[in-house]
Amino acid sequence: MKTIIQIVLWISCIGLGYLIYNSVTGPIEFKKVKVERFGKVVAKLKDIRNTQEAYKTVNGKYAKDFKSLIKFIDTGSYVITQQRDSSFMEFDKTYQIDMLNEVKIIDTLAFVSVRDSLFKKDTRFKNLMEIPGAPNGEKITMDAGFIEKSGYRAPVFIAKVAKSILLSDQPKDLVSRENSQMSVEEVNGPDITVGSMDEVSTSGNWPPVYDRKEKK
Repeated sequence: MKTIIQIVLWISCIGLGYLIYNSVTGPIEFKKVKVERFGKVVAKLKDIRNTQEAYKTVNGKYAKDFKSLIKFIDTGSYVITQQRDSSFMEFDKTYQIDMLNEVKIIDTLAFVSVRDSLFKKDTRFKNLMEIPGAPNGEKITMDAGFIEKSGYRAPVFIAKVAKSILLSDQPKDLVSRENSQMSVEEVNGPDITVGSMDEVSTSGNWPPVYDRKEKK
């Protein structure tokens, strides 16, 4: 009986030790996984933002779906212009004299491919909607439209990925805690997003650490 009690105590100690170890190392490993996966998604959302801004420059609005956006990258082009000041003398009928008339002239210099400008020879734009490492092939959610701001009809867009998709294989309690983050050093809320359907903004909700990581 004494031997059995000792074995049970040893098993209990080992189990307790494992739980303590896991409670310390678990969040550390979780953060490593989170930062790596979030970083890949942030890079993808930045590509979407850059492409959407180019799309708006040419079309006056944002693309509502990835099919339109990818087609634009593949076939679209920017118009490169130059603005210069000019002036000439013109007879003024009111004053009955020649008067200096100043104007601005816009010259078209060239057309530049959107694909060459944003992606060079890289073909990653063809998979803009893909979520890196998505367990079930989930896609990035995107929408676009217009909102009224101070009497102006402003174009807006949003693209987002749920954290739960990226962390589907991680401990549920840590994922739940992550979804409720509210800190300047973290991605706040349950989604990683860029843009907004409520405000005129093309900002992302990720902290500066992900931008610094990209620069390295």
